[in-house]
Amino acid sequence: MSERKKIFWLVKKEWLSLKRHPARLFSILVFPIIMILLFGYGMGGELTDLPVVIVSQSEGDLTDVTIDAIESNKIYKVVEITGDINHGKNLVDSGKVKGAIILPSDYDEQINEEKTVDFYLDSSDQMASQTLVPATQAIFQNISIGESSKISSFLTNGNMDNSQGFNIDSFKSMINLDIDKIYGDIKYIDFLVPAVLGMTIMMSCMMGMGASIAGERETGELARLFMTPTTVATVIGGKIAGKLSVEFIRALILLFAAIILFGASAKGGILPTIIVLMIGALCFVGFGIMVSSRASNQEDYSQMVMPFTFPMMFISGVFYPIETMPWIFQKIAYIFPLTYLNDAMRGIMLKGQTLGDVWLDLLILLGFTLLFFVIGVKKFDRDI
Repeated sequence: MSERKKIFWLVKKEWLSLKRHPARLFSILVFPIIMILLFGYGMGGELTDLPVVIVSQSEGDLTDVTIDAIESNKIYKVVEITGDINHGKNLVDSGKVKGAIILPSDYDEQINEEKTVDFYLDSSDQMASQTLVPATQAIFQNISIGESSKISSFLTNGNMDNSQGFNIDSFKSMINLDIDKIYGDIKYIDFLVPAVLGMTIMMSCMMGMGASIAGERETGELARLFMTPTTVATVIGGKIAGKLSVEFIRALILLFAAIILFGASAKGGILPTIIVLMIGALCFVGFGIMVSSRASNQEDYSQMVMPFTFPMMFISGVFYPIETMPWIFQKIAYIFPLTYLNDAMRGIMLKGQTLGDVWLDLLILLGFTLLFFVIGVKKFDRDI
């Protein structure tokens, strides 16, 4: 056989091998398309439709103009207009909106006096804050300039009494915006660290389970283990316990490294932060077991798991807020467990919340965990 034919058969052998491993073939063909979509549409797009609430304690033309200006701006998504300040602030505190724009009771009165609009802002989302603050400042500056022009026209035409000596030039500063950042000034590294901790635990757990189960299946260690009188549940239970003990130490190292190197803070406490990380680790160990239960070797496992791990990194709000992404990615984000781990981690570390405050995120993570374990145990093939 000529060397050319040998090369041809070697190439053919490679493709036949891929054909026998459909998961690997699927990953090779589809994964590049997924990555192009994520980089093209999911990385740091324009922030729009940020949810806010307007607290209006006044009625009049100026109030109507202000509300119209906010509602017509694509940066905002006004979810509610209310007259109750406490209700508006509660919506921000609960994370349902990014901020509350509070118009004072004298907003439409005494047009020649300064007024102060309060902006009660959830500053834990650093990138959203960077967008909302200048946009809101610009709105009230434009309203002030517009009202100044109207007053000047009225005075010129003799339609308004200027006996009080009102200075038109000072009108531009008449509406002041008082920004109340409820979690203080948050830097990008503060926003990034909690999610990077969660992402690192995710990658460690999922890649580790590939070596622990698929890798041992490939080397024959798993088959020898099943020659002893043991059950699938016992093996999986042992793998979970071993992996979680390793991840507990890893979580401690990661957390203290973030605190020492980057000045990160765990406002809700070290212990709640570790508990959240361990619940996340348990969830992703379960995911790894589910995938590795059908993988015949470690390479197959890696190819099967990559289409899940990389999209989670980009879509679940690790590097950029979910609001920066196209609406379809925003919907997909909420089927990934990393989204809920990130939300809980930022709640504990940045907002100083308790485990009770992030109970819904933790409940969803535990629900994913149960689902993954049930599928993993039922589909586990000890004979592959």
